[in-house]
Amino acid sequence: MTLELLNSDTHATVRMHPGDAMSDPLVRIVISEIVTAAAACPVFFSKHAESGAFYVGALTGFRRGEPLIDSPDGRWAFRPFEIDRQGFFASGDSIALDPDHPRFAVGGSEALFHPDRTPTAALRAVQKAIGGLMAGAAATDAFIAAMLARRLIEPVDISLSFDDGDTLRLDGLYTVSLDALSELPDAAVVDLFHAGHLQPAFALAGSLHQVGLMARRRNARLAQIG
Repeated sequence: MTLELLNSDTHATVRMHPGDAMSDPLVRIVISEIVTAAAACPVFFSKHAESGAFYVGALTGFRRGEPLIDSPDGRWAFRPFEIDRQGFFASGDSIALDPDHPRFAVGGSEALFHPDRTPTAALRAVQKAIGGLMAGAAATDAFIAAMLARRLIEPVDISLSFDDGDTLRLDGLYTVSLDALSELPDAAVVDLFHAGHLQPAFALAGSLHQVGLMARRRNARLAQIG
């Protein structure tokens, strides 16, 4: 992968595609996104394939290119930073892009810069996303470490059947065990609260009900197609 530092002259004519359809369904998020995400879609822990380390992810759909996140007004009720920053990377105090990323394939509709070389709304969203991911990285790691230290992370088994006969099993997902959380000593719960970990833990666990709502949205789409 070859990165180019973002430059208003060099990349004045670059166009990009929206990131929505290019992302894997389980999108990495940071702790500041958990509560908002949980109100719109399921949130889980999962493990990086390479390192085996846990990360937090928002499930935006069941298959790539088939977003099922709540969209009451035609726009996603929650849009992860990771979606907006696709193809872009932090490079010191600057931003770099990967010109070979599919987001920059021919036919993109979103410009990076206005004719006067000022950032477009699309590029400002990228800047905000990268800033949010960088600002939240350490706090997210601390949240995951706290959940692991208190043995609050447990695997979840999800099998789905749809009206078209399709079946789907979601593997490699974990949630917060409310049973284990309820058994913690009071002092440990207070520590989680003061660390800012209690609210995202409850939100993550409670977001499991969004799986059923997401399945209903998929069945509703199938009925419209049929």
